[in-house]
Amino acid sequence: MEPVSLGERELDIMTALWTGGPGTVAEVRDRLPVTLAYNTVLTILRNLESKGLVDHHPEGRVFRYFPVVSQDAVKGNAVSRLVDKFFGGSPVSAMTHLLEHEQLGPDDLKALHAHLNNRLADMEKTQP
Repeated sequence: MEPVSLGERELDIMTALWTGGPGTVAEVRDRLPVTLAYNTVLTILRNLESKGLVDHHPEGRVFRYFPVVSQDAVKGNAVSRLVDKFFGGSPVSAMTHLLEHEQLGPDDLKALHAHLNNRLADMEKTQP
């Protein structure tokens, strides 16, 4: 996926489509965590469509909009950009920052430890 930058409202609308499924402008507007004018939602949907993130099909006199990229694809792109811009491209620096600055409880740390161990075991299996 080509790098795409999403503003806060664009992300709100994409999230509404990912979680609630396809919708008309009015339906998407009703799912948003903030109140926006109908025309504002329509404009944002059109912008997302021009970026290749959303498409629509006619349904009577209205259009039903739907995402054409997955949430995981956008999430991966956003995380990669964040790591590149703030941590010099180093995932280790990003993870270290999170470990030092976020409130992680024992269960969180145990889960992270298990993920790291599984990842390491998988990598060791593929090493000659």
